[in-house]
Amino acid sequence: MIAPQQPPRSPRNLLRNGRDDQIPEGPVEVVISLDDNRRANIVFGLYDQNIAHIERRLGVIATVNGNRVTLRGDMVSTDQAKRVIDSLYELARRQLELSTGDVDGMIAEARAQGILFPPEQLSAEETGFAEINTRKRRIRARNAAQNDYLRALRKHELTFAEGPAGTGKTWLAVGHAVSLIEQGVCERLILSRPAVEAGERLGFLPGDMREKVDPYLRPIYDALYDFMEARHVERALQTGMIEIAPLAFMRGRTLTNAVVLLDEAQNTTSMQMKMVLTRLGEGSRMIITGDPSQIDLLPGQKSGLVEAARILEGVEGIARIRFAEQDVVRHELVRRIVGAYDAEDRRSQIRS
Repeated sequence: MIAPQQPPRSPRNLLRNGRDDQIPEGPVEVVISLDDNRRANIVFGLYDQNIAHIERRLGVIATVNGNRVTLRGDMVSTDQAKRVIDSLYELARRQLELSTGDVDGMIAEARAQGILFPPEQLSAEETGFAEINTRKRRIRARNAAQNDYLRALRKHELTFAEGPAGTGKTWLAVGHAVSLIEQGVCERLILSRPAVEAGERLGFLPGDMREKVDPYLRPIYDALYDFMEARHVERALQTGMIEIAPLAFMRGRTLTNAVVLLDEAQNTTSMQMKMVLTRLGEGSRMIITGDPSQIDLLPGQKSGLVEAARILEGVEGIARIRFAEQDVVRHELVRRIVGAYDAEDRRSQIRS
């Protein structure tokens, strides 16, 4: 395949915001040389789109010339941009392509480094954003909320994660669960998600138990295939290392040496949530995720997620992570959509 010819590179050519005349020349200039041609091209992105994204987000001017990048701007911004490019260059050692999300993650880390966690509380290797390592891939938290989430998953046996769609609650939970299985910390992964009906009446659906709940667990399957090879997922499902367990079928069980993931937990009733929480056995971890703004229960029914998060607030060994609109990483448009709906909800509350 012949790569498309790239336009000439220049500071103004790289700026994509259409406001060249309003960007001040900074007092600091930093030159970065990237030795590996292949990795440098991955860092720059097609038509230098990654460098352009760094410019827009950090307010610097970047000139690309061969494998060299010259950054101009204020001291803080140029230092952050340099750290972002250095981090992306290191990431390109393991990845053949970098997404905008990868760039945003490095930008968030550069901005937060040295602020989120006081140096006296963390060792040198822990001052960056937390990571998940599985045999198939290695990913890093993309913002402060995800960083708090991954650290909470490591330290606590029960973690609640609440927030809007697109914040990575379920995806990161699956990645963490897979890493625990591969490390031998836990022996199996149990996945559960309420059906559309809170009563879990699945008998009318055709097929065996897995076929009945597959439509409701599709997002979790997608995450599994992101972190595990397809053949390993299928083998784990056949051997029971990965188990699909509708809420109605978890009653009376004690789940030992397992990672239990309950997704879309806002649609559990109070009774269902209490039942699930009391299944936790020795050597097990439990992750409860959901979006309290998307409750589909019948009028008058309390959300088990909302109630449990309130009742268990401050209980030792339990973490609660709240994601907000600004933590959406799926797509910039998704973030704006979530923000528009939240604004409308606030206006409705004021009117009522």
